[in-house]
Amino acid sequence: MSGLARRGVLLGAAFGTLPLAVLGGTRAGAADTPSGGTVIVSTWDFGAAANAAAIARLKAGGTLLDAIEAGARVPEADPSNHSVGYSGYPDRDGHVTLDAVIMDDRGHVGAVAALEDVMHAVSVARAVMDKTPHTFLVGPGAKQFALAQGFPTRNLLTPESKKAWREWLKTARYKPEANIENRIGGTRGSALDHDTIGIIGRGPDGRFAGACTTSGMAFKMRGRVGDSPQVGSGLFVEAGVGAATATGVGEEVTRIAGTARVVASMRGGMGAKAACREAVEHIVRLRGDAVRDAQVGFLAIDRHGGVGAFALQPGFTYAMTDGDGATTIVPADSLRRS
Repeated sequence: MSGLARRGVLLGAAFGTLPLAVLGGTRAGAADTPSGGTVIVSTWDFGAAANAAAIARLKAGGTLLDAIEAGARVPEADPSNHSVGYSGYPDRDGHVTLDAVIMDDRGHVGAVAALEDVMHAVSVARAVMDKTPHTFLVGPGAKQFALAQGFPTRNLLTPESKKAWREWLKTARYKPEANIENRIGGTRGSALDHDTIGIIGRGPDGRFAGACTTSGMAFKMRGRVGDSPQVGSGLFVEAGVGAATATGVGEEVTRIAGTARVVASMRGGMGAKAACREAVEHIVRLRGDAVRDAQVGFLAIDRHGGVGAFALQPGFTYAMTDGDGATTIVPADSLRRS
């Protein structure tokens, strides 16, 4: 039995009674999307606007890290996006809490979690990186630091998000939904019940940077933090190797230190897409039926600028923008077919 066939049998067993024909994704051996040079990629369709802001910042003379931060700020300020920043869906107690991380490939990193009343969590994370000896601030301490740095406060719970929360309270049924980022309205880990924007980039000099920012899963338990602000889970960047970000059910990404795993696979010679697929397959082997209805996706850039992504369920998309500002929305291959 070939290695690929054996892998299919093992994954079929992990999903119990799920027919093997449902697994395998499309063109398992397909090459990563070639790029080279400057490239910015981000999770989901709404990443296109973030990428445009990042490229604009680069063209204005900003560093790659400046560009990544500028891109991440776009969905944070978008009231129509209920998965990131302002107007994010609250936790079960009605509080909007934000998590974010930003890092480059020189060992600089800053992160915040459970931040309230400050819109641009990614910029607070950048301030943690630039202005403190620490890498991660949480809760009231993160807010105190943000205020000390002059960040304005704002009520992040908009009438629309508050209405959705009150509607949820009628049943208080917690069931994350897949691919909610791309639609209004179920698979756990989609863009509706939460999610994230992860944005990563490669500059013309071959250096890497990335950020990840989110309001977390809708109606989560108070104090819950997912993968997004955790280095090695929601985001990982390594000089000479590449960058990776994740989306979906954060708990499943965190269990395997997902983006650190993707980057490690690229360090070992895998292309970006193959490395993303390996991480998804590992989650399925580890968790089996527990992730039958969950979404997890990974997005990566390898050392040569090759871009690749892979997801557990169909529906994950990413935005890819070259140095000239041309953007393509790309549907990621998935292990499970629709």
